[in-house]
Amino acid sequence: MRVPNHIAIIPDGNRRWAKGKEMEKHMGYDFGLGPGLEAVCFAKKMGVEEITFYGFTTDNCNRPPMQFKAFSLACVKAVKLISKNGASLLVAGDSESEYFPKELLPYTTRKDINGGGVKLNFLVNYGWEWDLSGLNEGSRDRTKIMSQIKTSDISRIDLVVRWGGMRRLSGLLPVQAVYADFFVVDQLWPDYKDSHLEDAFKWYNQQDITLGG
Repeated sequence: MRVPNHIAIIPDGNRRWAKGKEMEKHMGYDFGLGPGLEAVCFAKKMGVEEITFYGFTTDNCNRPPMQFKAFSLACVKAVKLISKNGASLLVAGDSESEYFPKELLPYTTRKDINGGGVKLNFLVNYGWEWDLSGLNEGSRDRTKIMSQIKTSDISRIDLVVRWGGMRRLSGLLPVQAVYADFFVVDQLWPDYKDSHLEDAFKWYNQQDITLGG
């Protein structure tokens, strides 16, 4: 089976999951930590070389303070938890903003954690406007564009997998995702199962990858 080199994960549905369990919405984020570790382990076992997790966007910062605090802290916990098994770690986002977790500042340049390993990217306080703000006006050359964006150390995405049933990218890495295939899992992120990713890989294996050619 042809496995994507780089997958991006949009772990959506934490608040809806919590509401369905009769919890406060902000309580759902902690229940997404375990699934994150499971997803990384399964993807590595399948031979994926690079994994990007969508943590939170600059627009998400407009949510109620209790929710912002919860998903910001969950991102810090996720980075520490998932990188324990070894990773080449990068946290990408507007680190100059007050909303960027200070605990993650050491990882805004790529670092090998616990011996290195799979390339692991977390988008934290990420916004596509921030990412593209360094582009020179009139840039047309693909290589130059890649070198000018803030996330130039993140490679082209082969497959985006979004949980929670929504059919949108939510601003995810617009340059790297330009030719990505997009698979939607209807189940909410805290209900993650390895079979979700397995289904996504099987579906990807059936796609005709031409990159526009």
